[in-house]
Amino acid sequence: MSVTSEQLAWLIRRHGIEMTHISGGSHIGSIMSVADILAVLYAEVLHVDPRHPDLEDRDRFILSKGHASAAVYAVLAEKGFIHTDELLTHYANGSRLSGHVSKAVPGVDFTTGSLGHGLSAAAGMALAARKDHKTYHVYTILGDGECDEGTVWEAALFANHYELGGLTAIVDHNHMQSLDTCERTLKLEKLADKWRAFGWKTIEIDGHDHRQLRQAFKEASEWTEGPTVIIADTIKGKGVSFMENDILWHYRFPHDGWEYDGAVNELYSHKPEGIEDPYTPGGIPTPCLPGEGADIFNDHTVSATYHPTFYTME
Repeated sequence: MSVTSEQLAWLIRRHGIEMTHISGGSHIGSIMSVADILAVLYAEVLHVDPRHPDLEDRDRFILSKGHASAAVYAVLAEKGFIHTDELLTHYANGSRLSGHVSKAVPGVDFTTGSLGHGLSAAAGMALAARKDHKTYHVYTILGDGECDEGTVWEAALFANHYELGGLTAIVDHNHMQSLDTCERTLKLEKLADKWRAFGWKTIEIDGHDHRQLRQAFKEASEWTEGPTVIIADTIKGKGVSFMENDILWHYRFPHDGWEYDGAVNELYSHKPEGIEDPYTPGGIPTPCLPGEGADIFNDHTVSATYHPTFYTME
């Protein structure tokens, strides 16, 4: 079944909640923030074929912020590269769905996880395309905190020097990294001015607005004089109110009890028409509330910004 980018973004988020919940895996906040970017890329932009994942003329995609791997695995499953049942093996011993994105998975072009390397690899691929007289485009998604890495800027210099018009970088600018905001970790702004100074065509958009994403990717594909960066302003944890803009959810996963129930039902309340929830088709009719179930927050040690909203399915 073909799905729209909006439907695909919802499915990425729903799979991400389930995968991290079952596996105890981290980075649900990053998975949620990048979902719309991936959805538009895979629904409307990338020239790829799940029947031939190594097609020579396919577009290349690298998730440089490899810790958001569950989002890539989810979109690959929905596009037919792997079976959706395999998503439930995420982080399990022996699974190829590792915590950081792995080339062992069909449709993954480059293994990542150690930050700062994806853009360098993407630039190399774009240069190789030119030398081989190929027309494929190379896309890579970076984290904003990842832009602290010096190798990002070395690659940016390289791509500008070789005028790599077949290269587009997207910065998932959710303003948070690891244990704090980007600005309090290592001042990042003015981020767009930095990229412009390195010679890149720079586009700033709302990274959750699919219309803006489509237009940005169109502009990037038409610009042939050098590389393009799309700075996509996003919200960490987008889609579940109690995860949004809370650094807690960089490493935490939704535990049994009110965390999982609340996340599932809030997503369910915003489910687009035409798709089904693959795990809880009717939502969770009687969800746990804070203080119930197996959550561990009864000692009130959560962050000061933690004010969850809960949805009961009727």
